[in-house]
Amino acid sequence: MFLLQEAGAAAEQVEEQAEQAPILVRLVNEYFGEWAYRFEMNYTYPKWKWLFAKFGTTPDAVFGNYSPENAIPWYTVMFIVACILSIVVIWILKGRLSEDEPSHGQQTLEVGVLAVRGMLEDIVGPHGLQYFPVVMTFAVLILISNLMGFFPLFITPTSATSVTFALGISSFLYYNYIGIKENGVFGHLKHFAGPIWWIAPLIFLIEFISNMIRPFTLGIRLFANMLADEKVMDTFTHLYPPWTMFAFPNILIIVLLMPLGLFVVGIQTFVFILLSQLYISEVSHPPHDSHAEHGHAEDESEEFMVPVLT
Repeated sequence: MFLLQEAGAAAEQVEEQAEQAPILVRLVNEYFGEWAYRFEMNYTYPKWKWLFAKFGTTPDAVFGNYSPENAIPWYTVMFIVACILSIVVIWILKGRLSEDEPSHGQQTLEVGVLAVRGMLEDIVGPHGLQYFPVVMTFAVLILISNLMGFFPLFITPTSATSVTFALGISSFLYYNYIGIKENGVFGHLKHFAGPIWWIAPLIFLIEFISNMIRPFTLGIRLFANMLADEKVMDTFTHLYPPWTMFAFPNILIIVLLMPLGLFVVGIQTFVFILLSQLYISEVSHPPHDSHAEHGHAEDESEEFMVPVLT
């Protein structure tokens, strides 16, 4: 019941944000909201109603009132915009690739690529470079999503649990897919038990539960920090009305707090991809380990091509 009360409070907050939604979100709902509303009423609402009835509540109490005006949530629109912006930003920075005279945008992009690639190689190993495209996609998408709150007409999509939990579940599914692909289902589950057989059942239970809550911890950490960053900004701008509501003091406060916000944006992006890489390192191993036991080990760097900007 406590969780449902919390969900109800979150629904009130979502409704409040929906009322203050950017014009882009209102336009999307104006053109597509009626269609989305009919789809929800016909397919998803009855299932939520059946589920929440068992807890003595309704979907409206948990998610907020259903209507064509908010049928497509602001965080859905903002996250789609973040995906589009990620592609556009990479395309702009990439520009016309040149090995002899790289542009400033290309150099900026290469710095980010090399940083993530180096971290992945250090944590997972040279064989982990095959997972670089997905890890780099996480990095760019989360960074762009976090930065969107700094610009007018946008809201940070990662300040909504629906987005951060989706990202956490995506990371969870990906590294478990890697573990099953490399070790098989039995081998992947076996590594939860550890090497000591007589405490293996206890270790397996602890590790299994720890593994299952990772999507939640990944999502809630990103959500809480990005929401707190926005709340701090909002609190300071409304600290001493009407003075902090005037144009110049308001902009001045935002400018002074912006370095702190940028620090939070960078740290949260780094933490998410760092943890994702650590999880991958737990389930992924060099493919030639079995050969190394027989004296056939080779330099890993020769087996994997390192992604470059070409």
